[in-house]
Amino acid sequence: MLEAIQSRRSIREYKTDKPVSKEQLKDLLEAAMLAPSACNSRPWEFIAVTNRKTLDTIAEIHPNAKMCATATAAIIVVALPQEGRPEGYFPQDCGAATQNILLEAYHLGLGTCWCGVYPKADRMESIAKLLGIEAPRLPFAVIAIGTAAVTPEQRGFFEAGKVRYVD
Repeated sequence: MLEAIQSRRSIREYKTDKPVSKEQLKDLLEAAMLAPSACNSRPWEFIAVTNRKTLDTIAEIHPNAKMCATATAAIIVVALPQEGRPEGYFPQDCGAATQNILLEAYHLGLGTCWCGVYPKADRMESIAKLLGIEAPRLPFAVIAIGTAAVTPEQRGFFEAGKVRYVD
């Protein structure tokens, strides 16, 4: 698993002739829904997008999701922060679901890029309007998905100085 974590990259350019299959999308969504959540509240829904026009529109309206113009799919993570769920934990829960999608995509040979939406009001409003997401639901993240056309160098690394052990 550490190898997958070390090798996974944020992909910003995809091969447009290699579509993500429905089966691959199902696998990614299953991985997302297996993520841990506070009190098993599962405060999420997902929108799987393969429509070219919608992907292009996401690239236009989200300032950091330009890669959707070449991605062949995207998953929008939608947060459900309603009453009756542990208050305030949906960002961690939806973050865990998002990370599961990224790791499963790597396992499937796909590239991804996590583009934050929440808590930026302008991004939340434009993505919600485009996809018909109504309150109290909140668009949390856009994940661009496809076959990588370019694989960047590793950027993350271990920093021993940022760790304190308590024995």
